[in-house]
Amino acid sequence: MDEKGLKKDLTARAELELYYDVYVPEGLAKPAPLLIAVHGYGAHKRYMMSEARAVAGEKYVIASIEAPHPHYRPTAEGYRIGYGWLSDQRPEQHIRLHHKFVLDVIEALDSEGLIDRGRVLIYGFSQACALNFRFAFTYPEILRGVIGVCGGIPGDIDTNENYRPFSAETLYLYGNDDEFYTQEQFAGYDAKLRSLLPNYTSKQYTAKHEITDEMRADIRKVLLEF
Repeated sequence: MDEKGLKKDLTARAELELYYDVYVPEGLAKPAPLLIAVHGYGAHKRYMMSEARAVAGEKYVIASIEAPHPHYRPTAEGYRIGYGWLSDQRPEQHIRLHHKFVLDVIEALDSEGLIDRGRVLIYGFSQACALNFRFAFTYPEILRGVIGVCGGIPGDIDTNENYRPFSAETLYLYGNDDEFYTQEQFAGYDAKLRSLLPNYTSKQYTAKHEITDEMRADIRKVLLEF
């Protein structure tokens, strides 16, 4: 086919609305620490809000943010809508969007006088882990804590010139029978993070690709110390 005169990959700007839920415990002293909860692939903000509330108790303002890309996912009850953060197609755009989303949520809650900007933590599962680490390495002054469960680390961790080591308390948890990551991968991720981060703790569990009660108990213990 003659492609003479064909122009490809042109762009047009459009406004995208991003959705998040906020939980403010009744009677909470303000400003309070903020826990930003970030779900994994195929999930949604309601799921991660539930997980965050299970570990944060009544001490934190919680913001559960939802990924911008909806898709159908099979469940025992039929197909349901889930959301994803990024794909291999132009991932840098989705990473920038995630960064802006997190920064905008922090700014919005701070403007309401709800949060202590010196005590912001981020908690991610699965696909959200690498995204949250990208954010932490790009904005090392923003976060006081990073919690990652059953996920990877940035593939460009050794080459991205925008990354800087951060001092936030970091907790990295993973199972010994994960369906999506091998134990060799987890061992490599663990070793790399340990070599870069001064306040780093990791733990392996008897678990698949999931957040278990034992993980929740350990996360809860860390959150209560902030």
